[in-house]
Amino acid sequence: MSEPVQGAVGTSREQRVWQTLESVMDPEIPVLSVVELGVVRQVRTGADGRLRVGITPTYSGCPATEVIARSIRTALDQDGFTDVALETMLWPPWSSEWVSETGRRKLEAFGIAVERRAPGSIACPRCASVRIERISEFGSTPCKAHYRCLECLEPFDTFKCL
Repeated sequence: MSEPVQGAVGTSREQRVWQTLESVMDPEIPVLSVVELGVVRQVRTGADGRLRVGITPTYSGCPATEVIARSIRTALDQDGFTDVALETMLWPPWSSEWVSETGRRKLEAFGIAVERRAPGSIACPRCASVRIERISEFGSTPCKAHYRCLECLEPFDTFKCL
């Protein structure tokens, strides 16, 4: 699976765009940036010499996709990157594996777990117990599932690993 190339070595202009993007917060989870969430896949210079930012929605029907794109566009424009093109990348689909370690810590502090591919990878963000049960395939948004911890009895969402 093609992972985001966060922090990849590039031109100084590409690195400055990454810095700008790190300030764009997710509209539904304002404790982490779209970079930490893994929505920003790449910043690259195209064959035409124009910078391109590739973004992948967390879910194909994610209602926040347009808000994220507008927020990215606004931040880029405000930092003088008016010529940077935004490209939606649907393949491969976003995976919770792309959430950065910093993003995972922030999500857990916010009460959201992040599923990984490894079995038993979901833990309660409150008490860290892995004794959990799925309540619903869908949580507060379609990209999340809803669980309950069997230790502390707290309900919580988790980003699905696609």
